[in-house]
Amino acid sequence: MLAPGDVAPDVSLVNQFGQPVRLSEFRGRPVAIVFFPLAFSGICHGELCELRDNIAMFEGPNVALLAISVDSKHTLRAWAEREGYEFPLLSDFWPHGAVADAFGAFDAGTGLAERATFVIDADGIVAASFSTPRGDARSLDQYRAALAAL
Repeated sequence: MLAPGDVAPDVSLVNQFGQPVRLSEFRGRPVAIVFFPLAFSGICHGELCELRDNIAMFEGPNVALLAISVDSKHTLRAWAEREGYEFPLLSDFWPHGAVADAFGAFDAGTGLAERATFVIDADGIVAASFSTPRGDARSLDQYRAALAAL
């Protein structure tokens, strides 16, 4: 898993609308990348709803929030519409899990992204990273601590 001080790979994925999103387009602005295993699953639902409901913690310091899973863009769009997620959901569908793998956050045994988060500074360097086991949700305190590393 990428650690603080590592250069974040310049990856590109499509969002829930099929529009390309490249990480380097955010240079000059910090980014929080939240990998999650699957849309419409219990813990992931709770985590992303908590981020939606506390989006001010990212907007205040002008941090772009990007959530990534191996789901298709169609699944992510349906989920975003149902739950009111206004931040981008990015599809790491094909090549399957390649972006999660580039961050060291892919479980090849299950074919799913790990529950991992990376806060990247305005220069594209990982400022903080953390993960939790698949069955455990990340806490807002973990996000606060990671954002404080900027």
